[in-house]
Amino acid sequence: EDSAELQIMGIPNLVRLESRNATLEGKLEVTIRDLAKTSLRLRPDRIIVGECRGGEALEMLQAMGTGHPGSISTGHANSAKDMVSRLETMVLMAGGVELPLDAIRKQISSGIDLIIQLGRLKDRSRRLLEICEVVGMEDGEVKLNSLYRLDQENGMIWKKTGQLIHTEKMDIQGFSDY
Repeated sequence: EDSAELQIMGIPNLVRLESRNATLEGKLEVTIRDLAKTSLRLRPDRIIVGECRGGEALEMLQAMGTGHPGSISTGHANSAKDMVSRLETMVLMAGGVELPLDAIRKQISSGIDLIIQLGRLKDRSRRLLEICEVVGMEDGEVKLNSLYRLDQENGMIWKKTGQLIHTEKMDIQGFSDY
């Protein structure tokens, strides 16, 4: 993390790593990307990055695709689909690495299982807006399958269970269980 914000407790053998800004001389900087690389050397079961904002997304994707299932991170985007595009951009920001977009998309599709979007509603409350599973590649794009979505415009919620889609009208004001 940039600054210790996650309140994870009760996990045996938990190791927390925190980034550090460079000194006035421009030395001794420790970036989130450095920490992600270092965490792989610790042979963790899971890696949690508080928020991916740049090149550390590459290390996270590589960790998620190489034996660290259950690893999680957060990022900011307007939708699950936009998060995929943002991830692509963040990986391209990783200095010293020239990966083709197709390779990045393959890493996203093989390393990420779910994208969960939270957001703020008009009443200023925060709610679960969408859950998408990453199901692979199609026509060179990462393919998402929406399992759950809250339509803020008309208060409709739809959930996909197996092959059935359940749609229900719901008062968003009372939608606080999620």
